[in-house]
Amino acid sequence: MNTTQDNAPLPIAIVGLGFGRWIVRGLQEEKMKKLFRVVALCDLDTAKAEEISKEIGGVRIATLDELLADPAVPVIGLFTGPAGRAEMLRKIIRAGKHVMTTKPFERDPEAVRPLFEEAAKLGKVIHLNSPAPVLPDDLACIRDWQQKYNLGRPVSAQIATWVRYNEEPTGNWLDDPALCPVAPIFRIGIYLINDAIELFGEADEVQVMSSRLFTKRPTPDHAQLSIRFKNGGLVSILASFCINDADCYRNALTLNFENGTVYRNAGAESKAGSPGANLSVVIAQDNKPVRVDNAKFDEVSGLYEWSALREAILTGKPPGVDYADKISAGLRVIEAMAESEKIGRPVKIKAV
Repeated sequence: MNTTQDNAPLPIAIVGLGFGRWIVRGLQEEKMKKLFRVVALCDLDTAKAEEISKEIGGVRIATLDELLADPAVPVIGLFTGPAGRAEMLRKIIRAGKHVMTTKPFERDPEAVRPLFEEAAKLGKVIHLNSPAPVLPDDLACIRDWQQKYNLGRPVSAQIATWVRYNEEPTGNWLDDPALCPVAPIFRIGIYLINDAIELFGEADEVQVMSSRLFTKRPTPDHAQLSIRFKNGGLVSILASFCINDADCYRNALTLNFENGTVYRNAGAESKAGSPGANLSVVIAQDNKPVRVDNAKFDEVSGLYEWSALREAILTGKPPGVDYADKISAGLRVIEAMAESEKIGRPVKIKAV
């Protein structure tokens, strides 16, 4: 597909309207309408699909096979559960479509690289929100500060995200410990795992603890994951569905370097419900802690980079296997975490 001369929004069909309904609504914002135009919806629950179609002015309801056979739909937004997603994505790219999908990408880390290698050969783009296909602004800022202020290597981090869910069992993958291991980490803590890998590199060993405080699902709602990285760095990740302070999805980060500390959305006033990222860096001057820089971004790592997807499609530049390897690295942590939950002790990350 080569439409670089055409500034019209690209047609997109959204498949999976559980979480996907929020994607549909987000794409109705004026700035998004310039990038993509929702032309079709697909869900096994046709009543749900019809309701959302009516909400956005009426678009057609179709099966996935109908969408894949339609040359007028060049892009699919795939927001079904992660189990077996690689095979579904393979079916989509073989039909000639580009894809935006979501975290967690898959349960099988070995399925990722072959999929992206095939996508590259076919000239098809697959993006997801975490890890991002391009370095998000907040993480890029941290990298810049690391050099600018001679912070040295990262040695530890405490990262946390939370929300309050009072969930009931639904009988789908969210209730299955095999498909949704350590649910808070797998569902919302995956962002933090991917951020940690971006900042610290290759993970070496993990240990996890979890509990069920409020949920009625058979999976936990409160969890903490510890990761030791091969460079010696230690990272603690908290993900919880149990905290109701109206400041959800904080993605708070306290990142300690050898010669300073970076804060992202840390502290009572740092985020205040904003979807963005507030950063500051503290170093020692005259044996006193001094905040030497601040930065604010409208978006935090983990949001969907729709502009990057459109650009990659129009320029014919699908991501390389290095992107696939970043995705796999996070899934290897999840794989080890699931084993740690079963046996109750630390687990080494499997070698690539």
